[in-house]
Amino acid sequence: MDSNVFKGRSLTVIEDFSIEERRYFFNKVSELKKAIIDNNEAVMDLFRINDPDFGIYEVFLEDSTRTKESFRNAAKFHHAKVSELLCSSSSINKGESYADTFNMLSGYSNTIFIVRSKVEGLCKWLDDESVLYTKRNSLPIKPAFINAGDGKHEHPTQELLDEFTFLEDNEMSFDSIHVALVGDLYHGRTVHSKADGLKLFNKVKVDLIAPVELAMPENYLEKMKNNGFEVREFGSIEEYLNQDDVAKMWYFTRPQLERMGERILQKQDYLRKSITFRKEFMDKLPENTKFYHPLPRHKEHPTIPTFLDNTPLNGWERQAINGMYCRMVLLSLIAGKIGSDFKPSVVKANPIEDEEYIVSVPVNKEKKTDKTYSEGVHPIENGIVIDHICKGESPSEIRNHMRLISTVLNLDESKGGEWISCGSDGNYKGIIFRPGHYELTRKDLKRLASVAPHCTLNIIKDGHVEAKYRTHMPPRIYNFEDLSCNNEACISHPINGEGVPAMFYRNPEGLFECAYCGKTHSFKEIWKSRR
Repeated sequence: MDSNVFKGRSLTVIEDFSIEERRYFFNKVSELKKAIIDNNEAVMDLFRINDPDFGIYEVFLEDSTRTKESFRNAAKFHHAKVSELLCSSSSINKGESYADTFNMLSGYSNTIFIVRSKVEGLCKWLDDESVLYTKRNSLPIKPAFINAGDGKHEHPTQELLDEFTFLEDNEMSFDSIHVALVGDLYHGRTVHSKADGLKLFNKVKVDLIAPVELAMPENYLEKMKNNGFEVREFGSIEEYLNQDDVAKMWYFTRPQLERMGERILQKQDYLRKSITFRKEFMDKLPENTKFYHPLPRHKEHPTIPTFLDNTPLNGWERQAINGMYCRMVLLSLIAGKIGSDFKPSVVKANPIEDEEYIVSVPVNKEKKTDKTYSEGVHPIENGIVIDHICKGESPSEIRNHMRLISTVLNLDESKGGEWISCGSDGNYKGIIFRPGHYELTRKDLKRLASVAPHCTLNIIKDGHVEAKYRTHMPPRIYNFEDLSCNNEACISHPINGEGVPAMFYRNPEGLFECAYCGKTHSFKEIWKSRR
């Protein structure tokens, strides 16, 4: 059995590689970079795939020069077969299925797909789908997928080369980092990848520099804080430099104002000025400061002006060159050429997956039902009562959510009703009651927990509470046809027509993250019937 944990792996988000794996990766990048600079062919050959039949396929559904050419040159180093899907004439742009297209190509002995797309979560979906395709068709290997940028979501290979460049300027220490992220933090997938990527360092301080119109999305900001980062926010470079604790590492991104409509374009001069470095700021920088940029810069409005190219601030050119070294090593790892000497620590089970979120409560079956569980003036003889719905929320919020619960649980056409009551503590809660005979399966209970966490379900038979359950927020929600991510750029959103079933994971704030695009939702927002 092959013990190489990297072989055949996909990289769809930066978290696909653990911190321990990335630290190993960066040591290998250092080795290869030194060998190439020293022209040490013996060491370079240890990394080379050296197989003209090893298939690497570039599929760039969104324009790219830097990333595309970086991967192409990395593949040439390996003496591997490189193919390209001409997207302008491909079936994908004729409305045909992503899964069908990539499955077909994987059947043609292509081992690694490098995919760039505006559709967020596409690589994650293709990776999941290819497992089933490979099994159905008895293919010898499952293809690996590398995300070369998907919409506003992530750019994990850019994150790898950024981290490596930071490390070079941090004396290869993982102890701590203080970095300023400057520019369009709203659209910039390279800075979004840093919300998890910077966990590579033991102690992280991040300064976010952007006007409110270009600020980091709330879900990535919260993720940074949950990851233990110290996070500060500033509206402009000028504001940032008017305080004493200035980072020595500055990471700039290009403002993508063209995506934001006429109202933003009317303010573009002000917005650009707030995130563009100017000569007058030079004296306020700490000694040994380095600037980085994923490149290319805007030719008319560069956030790092060209007068800085020949200064010690220039870390962005080495950063770009490092991209090829990092991608060479990444291809070598996935191909299984290197990596067999890496022995991971024992992986701990994730307790969230084993968490019990539907709890059976002991009941006194001899006791008659509470008079509040009534059908008119008579207590319910047979039926269900869902109690403690949205406790503490306003009556209008509770009423709206009870409608959603009724729809999701297919209770719309049943007799019964809904109540809102106020307890002695002044908090409102909702109650749904439905008379009749109900046989609830485990899946029904999961559905209830998903749409009404923290409620109590009473199953009543012959005037007695036969069973009682309390629900909590599930660790993940999936396998329901009426789930939907509300991000229209997500591969699982119905607008994309791929038929990808939505799936969500609970995060530390009690919100649900889309398994594909990472968009966060409350438990009320993930149902199609909500919209």
